[in-house]
Amino acid sequence: MHLVILLLLLLALLFGPQLWARSVLSRHSKPQDHFPGNGEAFARHLLNRAGLEKVAVEQTALGDHYDPADRCVRLSEANFTGKSLTAVAVAAHEVGHAIQHRDDDPRLALRARLVKVAQVTEKMGSMAMFAVPVLVGFTRAPSVGVLMFVVGLISLGVSALVHLVTLPVEWDASFGKAMPMIKAGQYLTQAEELVAKKILRACALTYLAASLSSLLNIWRWIRFIRR
Repeated sequence: MHLVILLLLLLALLFGPQLWARSVLSRHSKPQDHFPGNGEAFARHLLNRAGLEKVAVEQTALGDHYDPADRCVRLSEANFTGKSLTAVAVAAHEVGHAIQHRDDDPRLALRARLVKVAQVTEKMGSMAMFAVPVLVGFTRAPSVGVLMFVVGLISLGVSALVHLVTLPVEWDASFGKAMPMIKAGQYLTQAEELVAKKILRACALTYLAASLSSLLNIWRWIRFIRR
């Protein structure tokens, strides 16, 4: 019984934030006719006010994000063309990342470096996992398999580290940058500001769930190796 309860709690921690975020974003994606512009216009306005006229705003099919290499805020179609609370909150959040970049935020720079490392280690980890049964079969040496599993474990560790570093970066972009800009410009009513906070909080929790998932994967592999 205790094991079932523990499993249900674990599933709630891993999948609950994603389901809640999806529900919150969907619920507040309805057009607000009284808004003077869409997500693109709002992002452009905030960027200009922050002295970031050279940062572009583009539509993308790859999900909302800020690209520091191209210096570009990219929004999904719904948030680029939409005039909703979700579009406003997400646009402000991505502009928050652009401001972090402008201010040379060390956390953003660290995440960018770790992402590059993670891309390499993930490929190595995937190759290691596929190579384990082949190498053990040829060499008949269990130590080779353990070594390859350790390589895979390191790959998972780097991925978990990226998620953990991402949490404060995302939180700052939302509540250290986006919400202060929204409040200072008085773009939303008090009731709308509360909804914007809820949207940004829901998105932040998805990163927390990703971090927990990465840590759980590491724990599973450590248990497997110790057997």
